[in-house]
Amino acid sequence: MHGYLPFPNISPELFSISIGSMTFALRWYALAYIAGLLIGWRLVLNAIATPRLWADSAPMTAEQVERLLTWVIMGVILGGRFGFVLFYQPGYYLAHPLEVLMVWQGGMSFHGGFLGVVVAAYLFFRSEKIPLLPAADLLALAAPPGLLLGRIANFINAELWGRPTNMPWAVAFPGEAAQYCPDVTGICARHPSQIYEAGLEGLLLGAVLLWLVYRRNWLHRPGQVMGLFFAGYGAARFCVEFFRQPDAQFVTEGNPLGLAFHAGGYGLTMGQALSLPMIYVGLVLIWWARRGKS
Repeated sequence: MHGYLPFPNISPELFSISIGSMTFALRWYALAYIAGLLIGWRLVLNAIATPRLWADSAPMTAEQVERLLTWVIMGVILGGRFGFVLFYQPGYYLAHPLEVLMVWQGGMSFHGGFLGVVVAAYLFFRSEKIPLLPAADLLALAAPPGLLLGRIANFINAELWGRPTNMPWAVAFPGEAAQYCPDVTGICARHPSQIYEAGLEGLLLGAVLLWLVYRRNWLHRPGQVMGLFFAGYGAARFCVEFFRQPDAQFVTEGNPLGLAFHAGGYGLTMGQALSLPMIYVGLVLIWWARRGKS
């Protein structure tokens, strides 16, 4: 075994309170969701309050943004949960339907949460008669902070870890991660794929979007920002999937790489398969916006 980094001793819970036989806990993952939504909300408010960012005028008022936040929260929770159920473990939840609503037991899909937000936002924009593409650009601008904090929370929870590796920055995750590939010392070091995703999907993509919006006037052509978010997230997730441990239900003796779609020794993980449509739609949106259509 080459050098590796020990997993930091950070509790998944910030604190817990017991009242009788019931225990209430605030977890880092919940805090990441809350903080990501609040930061995104402030980014949107700042953008609509900056006239020079818009070719005409901002598509929403501050009051509409506050109402939209409620719709987005519901889209994230419902879409994320049902996406996980449908994309990753449909057989299990078909046999245990009551557990579908037990979100506190874990199991959320970004792609499902993304679709949930798209549906919720579309319904809200239609009901408020808000132009779709300019408003969608604002949502894309707001998304990366939540991705950054969410992936960091995944790391703290020691979940969604990477494939085994002997790279010097490999991390020896505790629990289930240590059971799949112990060497003679009982150590299994893995790629910290959560940190890779935090850096690419959150930090890098967010910085690029902010620079293009505030320095290159990308909100002047509706659809560009959303298109880049689609394509950027899809490309980042596609690449990180090469280093991320696939979900256990896809890993078999004949399919050790956990490919959801494969033939002739080649294939795609479920995350890669779900990311390809995002890349395609994103590129089409950018092309459409730069042709001056909206």
